Amino acid sequence: MSLLLRRFVNEANNSRFLLQRFFGTVKPNPIAPSGRRTTTEFDNLIYEAGNSGDFESVRRLLNSRVVHACFNTTATFKFLTNTASYASSLEDLRRILPHTDAGYTRKHAYETLIARLCKLGRIDDALILIGDMVNGRFGLASCTFHPIINALTKKNKIEEAWVVVESMRSHSIPVDVTSYNYFLTSHCYDGDVAETSKVLKKMEEEGCSPDTRTYDALVLGACKSGNVEAAMVILRRMEGEGLPVLYATHAHVIGEMMECGYYALAVEFVMAYAGKDKRLDEENMGSLASKLIKRKRFKEAKLVLKEMCVRGLRMGIALRDFYETKCAKIDD
Repeated sequence: MSLLLRRFVNEANNSRFLLQRFFGTVKPNPIAPSGRRTTTEFDNLIYEAGNSGDFESVRRLLNSRVVHACFNTTATFKFLTNTASYASSLEDLRRILPHTDAGYTRKHAYETLIARLCKLGRIDDALILIGDMVNGRFGLASCTFHPIINALTKKNKIEEAWVVVESMRSHSIPVDVTSYNYFLTSHCYDGDVAETSKVLKKMEEEGCSPDTRTYDALVLGACKSGNVEAAMVILRRMEGEGLPVLYATHAHVIGEMMECGYYALAVEFVMAYAGKDKRLDEENMGSLASKLIKRKRFKEAKLVLKEMCVRGLRMGIALRDFYETKCAKIDD
């Protein structure tokens, strides 16, 4: 028994050493009581501390949560809002973040705060934090810039987004496929083929291979341009390269087929993919059936709903009600 006990103690000490090595020195948390913590509990404690202006406790909680494997979330800095206290709260955060535990803890805290600032539309302040990370050498990476590029491209501030990309390059940060995907999605959503081609050319020149979201954007672009055939070609190429297809990618195609009045083709498209992924079948067939009913294409809707029933797929309440009360009245 004593041998097992000594082994347990040694393993516990080794685990603590590894935590310290990757996440910094483990420090006691004076606010949260001892015992197992959850991510939500840490978020709530940080919210209370930030709201009350106790930023020293915010710092300690940011350190403690990583040690407890309760990593930061989109709610971690929820106390920071566009109110009168915004400026002072941000300055307090800029003051305490450099004093969080070095390594992952500090880097992730900065990245989480940058994402929060982008959600609030405070892009300039997010860029100031980037400067803080550069000055402190806190481990900039491509993902640090993603929320900023995403926010700018969503607002169609493309030129400003490219300035951020140049800033990445100036700090020797690689422009990865995710960064390019934000530009592609913006251009494809607008159906801007010329700009989409330019981004693809940049990716090719830099040896950046397309991923699932790249193809999703291209399928979206084809659909926005009203070119279902091109969307299908892109989808087949994606599958040929062995990339997983997002549910949203299928939704783009189904939506455009419905807009073009290709009802039979939409049913054929959905049936062709049936049986490979139950969740995808539920999404595709449920969405298609709803769209068909909305357009009063009841015969096609009945066909899809019967297929869902045969396959034991989950239906929403409205679809289930339609199937049970009205399908029997529809002539085959």
